[in-house]
Amino acid sequence: MSQPTEHTAPALARLDDSAFTRVLVVVAHPDDAEYGTSAAVAMWTERNIEVGYLLVTAGEAGMQRPPFEARKVRAAEQRQACDIVGVKHLTILDFPDGLVEYGVELRKAIAREIRAFQPDVVVSSAGELQVAWGLDHADHRAVGLATIDAVRDAGNQWLFTEQFHEGLTTWQTQTMLLTGTAPTHFVEVSQTGVDNAVASLAAHKEYLTDIPEHPVPADFVPQMLAETGRWAGVDYAMAFAAY
Repeated sequence: MSQPTEHTAPALARLDDSAFTRVLVVVAHPDDAEYGTSAAVAMWTERNIEVGYLLVTAGEAGMQRPPFEARKVRAAEQRQACDIVGVKHLTILDFPDGLVEYGVELRKAIAREIRAFQPDVVVSSAGELQVAWGLDHADHRAVGLATIDAVRDAGNQWLFTEQFHEGLTTWQTQTMLLTGTAPTHFVEVSQTGVDNAVASLAAHKEYLTDIPEHPVPADFVPQMLAETGRWAGVDYAMAFAAY
């Protein structure tokens, strides 16, 4: 979730996504992609751009129930959320929820997925400590930093060479889009895209039920996208820092 505020209102440029063919969204937990990013995803899949999600954990420590049970619930809810916005490719890794650490093993796992999926665009968080909504989760920070590095790693023929024995090859991603930092570009979102973004977060029904203080998706997702839209000069938008 990366939205400009009144204090940091940037001049946002429209993102030129006309050449996008395959996008990989890398996040720490089930539901992380549903706080705005899924609105842009809905717009891309509507144009037959292939989008894949890579979740580093199964989110098993995020519910008021045993991790083995939460893992199954959260995977099923993420699959439903993906279906709503047209995402067919979903990979969930087995790093421990709440204990993800930045390091070579995390970079290697993300680089492997990049080499396998071969995206021209990777979307992830910027890995910053302070974000618009407070201090970011440790897993988000680790995954964001590792993804930034893994994009470079995936294109290096001398790194993680054991992956080549699996039939993978180096892959150089052309564009990175980061959330959780000062945005530079926006993707315009239609009303249908807004509705699908709301529905994709609402698909995490049992997870949200376990967080009573969490606002209803319909009560804040449209407003969040509308706020970004005001800075972009459109009705609704999702913002990213583009590199």
